[in-house]
Amino acid sequence: MPYEPNTVLVNKTYNVIGTRPNRPDGVDKVTGRAVYGDDFKIPGTLYGAILRSPHAHANIKSIDTSKAKAFPGVQAVVTGADMPLTEDEILAMGESAGNLRFLSINALARDKAFYKGHAIAGVAASDPYTAELALSLIDVEYEILPFVIDVREAMKDSAPIIHKGMTTKFFDKDTGKISNIGNIQKYSLGDIEKGFQQADIIIEREFNTKTVHQGYIESHSATALWRSDGTLSLWLSTQGIFDVRSNMARILNIPESMIRVIPTEIGGGFGGKIPVYAEPVAAILSKKTGSPVKITLKRNEVFEATGPAPGSYFKTKIGATKDGKIVAAHAYMVYESGAFPGGPLATAVMGVFAPYKIDNVVIEGLDVVVNKAKTAAYRAPGAPHALFSTETIINELAEQLSIDPIEFRLMNAAKEGDRRGDGIIWARIGCVEVLEAAKAHDHWNSPLANGASGRGLALGFWKNGGGPSACTINVNSDGSVSLIEGNPDIGGTRASIAMQAAETLGIKYEEVHPQVVDTDTIGYTAGTYGSRTTFATGMAAVEAAKDVICKMKIRCSMIWEINQDSIKFENGFFMSKEDPELNFTFSELASLLSSTGGPISGQANVNPNIMPGAFSVHLVDLDVDKETGKVKICRYTAIQDAGKAIHPSYVEGQIQGGVAQGIGWALNEEYIFDDKGGMQNASLLDYRMPTSLDLPMIDTVIVEVTNPDHPFGVRGTGEVPIVPPAPAIANAIFNATGKRYYNLPMKPEVILKAIQSNKQ
Repeated sequence: MPYEPNTVLVNKTYNVIGTRPNRPDGVDKVTGRAVYGDDFKIPGTLYGAILRSPHAHANIKSIDTSKAKAFPGVQAVVTGADMPLTEDEILAMGESAGNLRFLSINALARDKAFYKGHAIAGVAASDPYTAELALSLIDVEYEILPFVIDVREAMKDSAPIIHKGMTTKFFDKDTGKISNIGNIQKYSLGDIEKGFQQADIIIEREFNTKTVHQGYIESHSATALWRSDGTLSLWLSTQGIFDVRSNMARILNIPESMIRVIPTEIGGGFGGKIPVYAEPVAAILSKKTGSPVKITLKRNEVFEATGPAPGSYFKTKIGATKDGKIVAAHAYMVYESGAFPGGPLATAVMGVFAPYKIDNVVIEGLDVVVNKAKTAAYRAPGAPHALFSTETIINELAEQLSIDPIEFRLMNAAKEGDRRGDGIIWARIGCVEVLEAAKAHDHWNSPLANGASGRGLALGFWKNGGGPSACTINVNSDGSVSLIEGNPDIGGTRASIAMQAAETLGIKYEEVHPQVVDTDTIGYTAGTYGSRTTFATGMAAVEAAKDVICKMKIRCSMIWEINQDSIKFENGFFMSKEDPELNFTFSELASLLSSTGGPISGQANVNPNIMPGAFSVHLVDLDVDKETGKVKICRYTAIQDAGKAIHPSYVEGQIQGGVAQGIGWALNEEYIFDDKGGMQNASLLDYRMPTSLDLPMIDTVIVEVTNPDHPFGVRGTGEVPIVPPAPAIANAIFNATGKRYYNLPMKPEVILKAIQSNKQ
């Protein structure tokens, strides 16, 4: 049966779930009372600054800090020599993994600078201006080395080797070959040669994408206090407090129990605020001075020295029969990882052909080091590159086969029980449902929007994450509850988690008071990334609420002098199964707790598996100015499976935010480098992110295909919406101009050049 847009597939109504209450942190944020990283202040704070390499690749022959140390107001100077020596060890870093030795070297260089902007030394002073002035007094002698910033150049035998002794790994097994290729992954399904022999049409294309930044407004900021008893406190803007704690413990060679990480509010992250950057420098400066030290990065430091999304090179080939069945697909994917290995291969290989059932597949992924800042996660890491290649070719195939592009996708859409290219068998997914919703939507069935000259669409996928989460719920005597959790709130997760607790307890949303706390106050919780928080920490909240209910039933049994098993709980009421006269509301029972044994707390620790992925279809109408090549987005509709939208407004906001970033990635955003390997546009003025003037109203449709592995059917929503914009826009530009584009960004000058080539 065709899917009707906005139809809820969850066969249950809720009191709280699916409503749109105000977020508990909203007033503080709009009035300026919320404390972000750079707002945090404690008495005696010193201010830190970091000296950075002016070269893309250079040996550090010597560092003389004597003048800086003698400068009035300077309290301490640190270099890589002050960092503990670390060995090779793979550490979890949110949505990816990293090598401990490289993580330490990235915080402060030892004998070599690997990119322009690499941290060389740190200064702590009485004020930030003195710290900045003191940096100019540090004398560093460099031996400039050849550099490489393009992945294809970096793979050549003639390329300068960035890390002496670094050998290529194949699925993390050492091949013994020294090169700039850090890791190779390869998956095969079926018989690829036979598959392509069955194809009546084969399209193979090459794709290139540039380095792009997450574009969060708040810069990285951290305050460290290393006390005389050996304990270290960190106040910072981060997506993962426990990630910071574990990584800092390994970098500094101290026990995790000696570190307390306290999150401030976070002004955006999108994956870029998972790794540590200034934190180790601030910590060592604090240890040397005995005072708290704050380091806030300037905007150019954020661009040049924190993790952007990688550039990439793809060669993708897909074959289909004349009746529209995709029979074979091959992807050769090369991702830059920046100066140190560890790009988004794992997520890229699983996503490149994920929306389709294809019996014969080969997927090859390479992770390549270049002389740029180490890459980090950016909203569905690896997937926007991968699906840009796939969805562009899918539209080409549909066009050449004269099949409607939605019908072509429906004919090949992945369903429950199908096997993915990397071997995973699909559980319940909503790929078909989002395509049916797009097919039925007014946008697809109406003429082009006013002023538009081309329409495009694309299908997107993101795997969604699981992982450990903890939650504690304390019952108050007035019937309200305090909810304690450990996920920094980026997109409204305080509300979405509180709503799940309220629904389970049968109380009002306003009666749940959520708090994001530090690493000493809550059990281990993975960070706010991977589209996991509402799913996994929401599940912890549900389980903690169930623990509360169980303990409150015991109190009922004490008061009523009946067996606990004869008490039921429904919609906020405790009732005797045998005697309807015996009943309490949640609030009534809460008021009696002090006289029946004292307060009640519920706790839960969960570690759910990674959930079935989420799918999204985007439709876009746009116009291309034939005189300038400028693209104007006229209408945009994003259709996405959320499993169950806990707070629909926040789901819509996540979708719209992902679309906005995807439009920037598609049309404007890129790192531009000079001939010395330096970034030329390291400011928000020159790095061209879209503004409100570049964006239309973004319409959203929430499809709900229940995730059976969550109490309320939740799927993650934050990352998949950044995946379809680039191919949808590329397909629309083709329909407007007759020209296809295989490189990002599709800048006006690139489009204009292609248009003018027809006139010659």
